[in-house]
Amino acid sequence: MCFFAGVKSIIAWLKDYVTWVNKKTLFLSIAFVAVLIFINYHFKLNSHLKSLPASSEYLAWFIIFAITFSFAYILESCIKSIHLHKNLVLLIFIAPAIFAWKMSYNFNFFISSDTAINTYWNAVIYWPLKLFVITIMLLIVWYAFDRKQSFYGLSSKGFNTKPYFYLLFMMIPLIAAASTQKAFLQLYPRFQNIPFLSSPESPVLSKLIYEISYGIDFAGIELFFRGFLILAFVKYAGKNVILPMALFYCTIHFGKPLGECISSFFGGLILGVITYHTRSIYGGLIVHLGIAWLMEIGGYFGNMYLKI
Repeated sequence: MCFFAGVKSIIAWLKDYVTWVNKKTLFLSIAFVAVLIFINYHFKLNSHLKSLPASSEYLAWFIIFAITFSFAYILESCIKSIHLHKNLVLLIFIAPAIFAWKMSYNFNFFISSDTAINTYWNAVIYWPLKLFVITIMLLIVWYAFDRKQSFYGLSSKGFNTKPYFYLLFMMIPLIAAASTQKAFLQLYPRFQNIPFLSSPESPVLSKLIYEISYGIDFAGIELFFRGFLILAFVKYAGKNVILPMALFYCTIHFGKPLGECISSFFGGLILGVITYHTRSIYGGLIVHLGIAWLMEIGGYFGNMYLKI
């Protein structure tokens, strides 16, 4: 009974948001992100940025994120009369500054003289280390602005996991369909691009360690996008925080297949609505992490049995 009540609540929240959201703001935001997506995939913007030195890439991502994130807030301030409080404006620029670092700066530790093993362990270390640094940054922001509330959605009070596993179950047919597509199979599973893991003979334990590390990245994504961008901003803009977060979230998928990038905007809206109502990131984490690992599984079996 609790399960179905949870699902009905999520559906009701989504219906309420669709009814509530200003249609002009939504339409202009969708048009804006569509232009960004076209520019990225037509001119291969993501590939060009990745070829830049770290400092230049950081600046480029910061500009893209800042423009995208502030776009919806500016629209909403004009159309819905949101007051751009000085703390809100400051946070609007702090957020891109933090995530541009995650997108542009990498680590390269010398762990082994064997290049393949060194690449593998650097890949395994990468996501937990990025999560650690992002968490420290967000803790500083939380202490400065929000220490009277729990740390950006890390609250399980009254949380029911069952509806989110149901939503995850609903995604299986879509992921199975995507797992037959060439663009998808070129990217997933992620470990196929790691020399040490690319052969079928590589240890299963090493692949599991890599997948766990890969999964850790989604904890950071949920903490930042659904925790920070929703719960740090909500006291200044209320339900209006959801759309800017979804726009920002879409731009970090520019290196992914086109369909995944487009769907990330709508997925961001859904997860944003859930976090707004539950004040917890755990639901989004279950769905997001589950989808990520299902895509890895789909890519693994797709590449094994389909010769595309």
